[in-house]
Amino acid sequence: MADYVLMTDSSCDLPAKLADEMELSVLPLSVLIEDKSYYNYLDGREIAFKDIYAKLRTKCPAKTSAVNMDAFLTPMEEILKSGKDILYIGFSSGLSGTYNAGAAAAQEMASKYPERQVLAVDSLCASLGQGLLIYHAWLHKKEGMGIVELRDWVLDNRLKLCHWFTIDDLMFLKRGGRISGATAVVGSMLSIKPVMHVDNEGHLIKVGTARGRKASIRALADEAEKRGVDLQNQVIFISHGDCEDEADYLGDIMRKRFNVKDVLVNYVGPVIGAHSGPGTIALFFMGTER
Repeated sequence: MADYVLMTDSSCDLPAKLADEMELSVLPLSVLIEDKSYYNYLDGREIAFKDIYAKLRTKCPAKTSAVNMDAFLTPMEEILKSGKDILYIGFSSGLSGTYNAGAAAAQEMASKYPERQVLAVDSLCASLGQGLLIYHAWLHKKEGMGIVELRDWVLDNRLKLCHWFTIDDLMFLKRGGRISGATAVVGSMLSIKPVMHVDNEGHLIKVGTARGRKASIRALADEAEKRGVDLQNQVIFISHGDCEDEADYLGDIMRKRFNVKDVLVNYVGPVIGAHSGPGTIALFFMGTER
């Protein structure tokens, strides 16, 4: 059985050190801030995550665009030439065209290298939800699971990867067209915080609201209680928009309330952070359903 590489894109928001340990091939996406384009490397080598959020707080315009197929071809071909197969697990097609580009590149490479396997799976996940799905895939790969079996495992389990998050600055939702200007203004005045998740089609949707910041963070833990499976044996992932203290507060809740195995905390990267804004807190875990 041929060895294979797990490939993804930088919207997975994994810590660079962990991605290196997992031997991932990670395609960097990009963000345009103040008319300058930066690649979103996991180690923040082109622009530090704190610097990105400092710019967002000053209302600097930030834009993202889908990567094209050509960006995937060179890294894929390098892997295939080394004699390894590829399983690409991509950013939700419900949020970006990135997966479609990666899948098209995989198809082209599979035709060019018919002796190799080049498989693509739409994670229907985002940020550390995508990262957590890949982390579980890596654990199965380490145990010896083959590429086709692992592809099927990801397909069978991606809708059990729960994403729950809250956004602090409603104006970022307004800019993204997800709420009206009036709702943003009134909600900000009353300290109403949205509670949102990623649905089965990989879209961001608003599910409820909470009054006050800490209440909205506790609401995320409440969702874990409703949907989580065997939480005491899970590694829980939490991502944040430059508000690590509040992410740690959620981590402490998860440890004390559910005795989770471990908690990993990292930044929401600039590709997603450009739309969610500073103060975003997101919780990811395996559950019965999203």
